[in-house]
Amino acid sequence: MSITYIPVELRRQVRAEVGQRCGYCQSTEVITGIPLEVEHIIPESLGGKTVQENLWLACHSCNKFKGNRIQFADPLTKKMIPFFNPRTQNWSKHFHWNLDGTLIIGDTPNGRATIEALRLNNEYVVKARCAWVIAGWHPPID
Repeated sequence: MSITYIPVELRRQVRAEVGQRCGYCQSTEVITGIPLEVEHIIPESLGGKTVQENLWLACHSCNKFKGNRIQFADPLTKKMIPFFNPRTQNWSKHFHWNLDGTLIIGDTPNGRATIEALRLNNEYVVKARCAWVIAGWHPPID
């Protein structure tokens, strides 16, 4: 299946609606220096449509690790669980930052499965978060 082009106006609408943070790891373009990508929450390969209600912003890393998946095993229960949906779920109800602001902790099965699948605490991003914390740029404040 080929990937549908997302029109510029639809990209602009998504950006205006969702802010400037990755829906999963909360990184911003300003901090990373890398543009966020408009991603399909339900991938097209699984029947997701290219409509505003199915689009969100994700950093390149989260989007790459997510791929065309929508669920992963919760490391605690081992059950297959849908990923956190940034459009319909509140980030702070599924995740929180550890005390030093470098690790994302999952508070729900959705959160834990998303952290594992998208590798939200991979060694490279944790090192970067350490620098962001020292600079006073992280963790994000709602």
